[in-house]
Amino acid sequence: MGIAAINVSLTGFEKRHHRVISRPAFARRMLRASGIWLGLTTFGLAVGIAGYAGFEGMSLTDAFLNAAMILSGMGPAAELKTEAGKVFAGCYAIFSGLIIIIATGFVLAPIFHRVLHKFHVETRSDE
Repeated sequence: MGIAAINVSLTGFEKRHHRVISRPAFARRMLRASGIWLGLTTFGLAVGIAGYAGFEGMSLTDAFLNAAMILSGMGPAAELKTEAGKVFAGCYAIFSGLIIIIATGFVLAPIFHRVLHKFHVETRSDE
């Protein structure tokens, strides 16, 4: 049994020769994608809170505020005082941008796939 015999998709999406999945199955797929989005966003927020608390000595509330503001693209809420805090803030801003792009991709991919799959699904008359 070679690799070609295994019919597993890394993305979990159906192939062109499969029918479009049902709405309940699509809702479960979107729920899973939303869970991944929430997990990535929570991880990114935790990294920011730990960094601001550790490098700037902020309280957890202030660290949460700054991390949430950076993660949402609004910018820092408080002026940074230490060199280490400034370096962390720069690295965290880049990291946050990547987290948002990746997390959004997880949510949008099932939607785009479903729309495109409806146009490209093979039917018996196509064969």
